[in-house]
Amino acid sequence: MALDRQQIPVLDVQATPLRVPELVEELSRFIEDGTTRTVLGHNLHSVTLTLSDDGFRRLYDASDIVLLDGAPVLWLWGRTGNAAGPVMDYRLGSTDWLPALGQVHGLERMAVVGAGNEANSGAVARLKTIVPGARVAGFPGEDWNPELEDAAVAWLHREQPQLVLLGLGMPLQEEVLQRRLAGMPPAIYCAVGGAIEQLAGIQKLAPRWLGRLGLEWAWRLLLHPRRVAYRVFGEPWVLLWLLATRRISRK
Repeated sequence: MALDRQQIPVLDVQATPLRVPELVEELSRFIEDGTTRTVLGHNLHSVTLTLSDDGFRRLYDASDIVLLDGAPVLWLWGRTGNAAGPVMDYRLGSTDWLPALGQVHGLERMAVVGAGNEANSGAVARLKTIVPGARVAGFPGEDWNPELEDAAVAWLHREQPQLVLLGLGMPLQEEVLQRRLAGMPPAIYCAVGGAIEQLAGIQKLAPRWLGRLGLEWAWRLLLHPRRVAYRVFGEPWVLLWLLATRRISRK
């Protein structure tokens, strides 16, 4: 049974808002089903890419779950009045729900694809404590290239995981899913961005109070100014232009 898609006001995209217990229930259902599934998340960066790239939009439109990741996306959805309880409970960045994987029924085999050797190994070790008894394997993704991508797909076929954390950063991880999903073994493929480094303790998480204020961008800007500056100061203008262009074209 497909989850209901809900429109995000203003942003012209859809999502499947869930809280952690509801996501755990869906993942358990997917594990039992045993077919290929995808779990993505929407923030302003992904919205911009969805509005500007047809392949990106197709991937999101076809995804089984699209979580509310970024605070602005969450706030706009909250205006619909569809939240059953506090709106903040629906904000699920990867590190909000990964600690709950131990509650997913039938989860016995996981794979971690992405990040450097140290971070990948650290995330694998952490997941083994989150899901005791599960087999967790890692495939580092630093300096990703076509040869490494081929090797990763072959590795997944050998490992046959039930759930894959794909942490190559946006948009690379989504581009890999566009290119290779049809040829990868059945599993739940979750695009988790930098969560591998966060699970490993290499990348510090923003304090929760900053997240509730929608100020995680300031934390990331402080830690990684060169990587984050364009997303914070430049990309919002691109998004506004895309939204205005779409609105004008419909008139």
